[in-house]
Amino acid sequence: MIVADTSVWIDYVNGVVSAQTNLLDAELAHERVATGDLIIAEFLQGFRDDKQFQQAKDLMDSLEYHDFVAKELAVCAAQNFRKLRRSGITVRKTIDVLIATFCIEYGYELLHNDKDFDPMEELLGLRVKR
Repeated sequence: MIVADTSVWIDYVNGVVSAQTNLLDAELAHERVATGDLIIAEFLQGFRDDKQFQQAKDLMDSLEYHDFVAKELAVCAAQNFRKLRRSGITVRKTIDVLIATFCIEYGYELLHNDKDFDPMEELLGLRVKR
């Protein structure tokens, strides 16, 4: 089971062909993709057209769902943020640390197309689907 980051979902629905979108397509075919509140919010907010929004929502509704943010996870994500900062890494989006922390804590691989996750792989032990 993997979690696909919003960066991959956006490319996927826009028809971008890449290693990440090909992997996502393969994982979807085998029903091995999970999602959660943060990714759903990020992904769906980009749709202006109501029909496209509904299609994207239906896609998200078809996946295994998890709440990514709970009190314990929020504290753990703050600790991860602080660890990255101590290592000289500037985190641009807190939401990325929350997503990465969820994956780390629950053993999911993250499929992404966002260089901001690279130091989280190295310093925090984030497992990345390649």
